[in-house]
Amino acid sequence: MLFFRKTPNITLKSLRLLRSATTLTAKPFPDDPTGAYYDDLANEAASSGDYSALRDVLNKRIQDGFLNSKRTFSFITHSNCSPSLIDKLEENLSHLNEGLTRENALNLLVTRLCKIRRTKEALRVVESWARGGVCVPTACTFYPILGVVTREKSLDHARRVVDLMAELGIGLDIYGQNLFLRAYCYAGDFGEAAGILRRMEEVGMAADSRTYDALVLGACRAGKVDGAMVILRRMVDDGVPMLYSTHMHVIGTLLKMKCYEHVMRYVRIFVGKDKLLDAELLGILASKFVNLKKGEEAMSILEEMKQRGVPMGYKLKDFYKMNVGKENGARVDGVVGEGINKV
Repeated sequence: MLFFRKTPNITLKSLRLLRSATTLTAKPFPDDPTGAYYDDLANEAASSGDYSALRDVLNKRIQDGFLNSKRTFSFITHSNCSPSLIDKLEENLSHLNEGLTRENALNLLVTRLCKIRRTKEALRVVESWARGGVCVPTACTFYPILGVVTREKSLDHARRVVDLMAELGIGLDIYGQNLFLRAYCYAGDFGEAAGILRRMEEVGMAADSRTYDALVLGACRAGKVDGAMVILRRMVDDGVPMLYSTHMHVIGTLLKMKCYEHVMRYVRIFVGKDKLLDAELLGILASKFVNLKKGEEAMSILEEMKQRGVPMGYKLKDFYKMNVGKENGARVDGVVGEGINKV
């Protein structure tokens, strides 16, 4: 859906120049362009070194109601991300139309730089624009940076990013708190994790699915499955939707501990409410049992899938056909890889 009424093609001159400067056959600007069309134009402009045309494309696409996408800055790659390229982009994009156009370009540029692990350059651009009055960043602007540095366990760096945010008057919302919470839980630093939970409670910030997911992850990594179950019960009582990854934390830990009866009991608690979730949980558990050479357990899960009408992937179907009717403890023939229950 378009966000704004289309405006006259005030930048068509530079767009036509761009077309004529490239090896592509010149074509009239379409009456109904798409976001992908603008992405292609942006990449053509940058690849040809015509940053004025790039600026015009980014201005016009917002005027026509198309936000930038993850493909808009795909011309920035590991091989060509030189300081000079970033300087040229920073200079030219700083002259985009004020407001949404600049903010959206900044956010997508930061996201692209973080995707290729250039977080220092991304942070430099954000700080330069903020202190220069070019564009006021939001918390969302910083989250790609925080996402990378917390995943890399560079928590000192992450704290410095938060300090900069505070200098600019930007606080962490629940998404940002969850990034730190997950990093601390993954590292087993439960003291810091508890501190985050206290601060969230002090400001009235309610835990969401990702908060609980981080806590379950931390409990499972510490081998405290009972603690994870307590957290899950609280999650259910609070009516917070459970992420698929939360289930995987528990299933993976129970399998690692060789608690096969417990893991089957756990999965069966959650099946029967959502067909898609049933297929994921039962399918992944059956495939893991096959790979662990636990034929009896695998067949038990597959029989349940059959009874519930849950679809099996072709590899699971083959395994079931080969082993149906055999006595318990039948030999498992072969190992099934990941993606076993893809239909």
